[in-house]
Formats: sequence, structure tokens, C-alpha cells
Amino acid sequence: MIDLVKSGKGIPICAEQLAGLPIPRPPAEIAGGTGKDVLLGNAKVLSKEGDDYTEKMIYGAKRALELCKLYNIKRAYLKSKSPSCGVNTIYDGTFSGNMISGNGVLSALLKENGIEIIEVK
Repeated sequence: MIDLVKSGKGIPICAEQLAGLPIPRPPAEIAGGTGKDVLLGNAKVLSKEGDDYTEKMIYGAKRALELCKLYNIKRAYLKSKSPSCGVNTIYDGTFSGNMISGNGVLSALLKENGIEIIEVK
């Protein structure tokens, strides 16, 4: 991935940074579903302390999608397990380490818009 950026064939984007979330942010998981459920308003992204990051996660994902469209990006390399970038597997929202099938908020939004997602572990 670094080679893609160095060669000018890739750009680094972080939806959580675009949303103004702190770095590092407190642990957060999707409660009540997957990223798609968050986008539909049926689940929330909550921190371990109970802070609601739902709106910020959606906002950041939408800004990242805008950049993908602006630069005609067709493929995204996303970190696994994250409530934002998670690919195919995310934490179940209980902060117990259990995993479920599903995508994070950004991953779900990009897939809905025809962008190929590649998991980075």
C-alpha cells in the first residue's frame, strides 16, 4: 500500500480523521448490527465508555466516499475489524472480543457505491 501512495497511484484517507475523532480514539464497536445497519439508522457506534460515535462515523464515511468519487477511486484497502473500516468481520458490540460477520460503516458505504474493498490485516 505504501508503494501505491509513493508512486502517486493511491491516496491515504482515514474516515475517522475526516470526522474529527481523536487519535487514538477510545475503543468503539457497532452495537446492534453492522455498518450497513448503522447507515440505515438501526445500529449505533458506541465507545467502551458509552460515547455515541454514530453520527461522526457516518459523516466521516460520507466524506471519504466524496473523495473516492472525486479521485475516481475504484479500490480501497481497509483495516479489518474496525467499526469504520472493518471488512467482512467486525466486533459484536459487547467489547468481549467476539466477532460477527459484517462490515464497518465506511466499508459498507464504499461497497454500496461499487468500490472494491480489500482487507488489510
